[in-house]
Amino acid sequence: MSQQLYATWRMSYIEAPKHEGCIFCDFPAENHDDEHFIIHRGKFCFAIMNLYPYNPGHLMIIPYRHTNVYESLSQDEALEMHTMSSTAIQVLKKVMRPDGFNMGINLGRTAGAGVDGHLHRHIVPRWNGDNNFMPVISDTRVLSDAIENSWRKIKQAWDECI
Repeated sequence: MSQQLYATWRMSYIEAPKHEGCIFCDFPAENHDDEHFIIHRGKFCFAIMNLYPYNPGHLMIIPYRHTNVYESLSQDEALEMHTMSSTAIQVLKKVMRPDGFNMGINLGRTAGAGVDGHLHRHIVPRWNGDNNFMPVISDTRVLSDAIENSWRKIKQAWDECI
């Protein structure tokens, strides 16, 4: 007999209205960091939780400047993106104790970019055995922590780290 798996907190993502415009430009401009799960603001880039994460703690590092051309990043933007990525890994190791990380940038929709007009680096914590049968048989991911909980823990650790 099959069992039910309830992840009722995911309904808010399913029912959320689609955002008009660029979320990576609009969210930091609104100054509602807790609403948009912004972890940290730098001079050229910011760190934010992914609203549709692959795993708990899935972060993105994003330049404020709207561009999808990686080679157009200034040295300051590229350096801060790199430095913030390093801090993100340090914080995620402390808070979530992953076994490893996937980190990368998808340039263009064909490469898998969900928001292909504004480049962003993904930092995804990984644990041994974190992939199970759910994505294979039902195209469903099971996340072990609500984004609000992850955001609070990661934000506090980031603030302590800098």
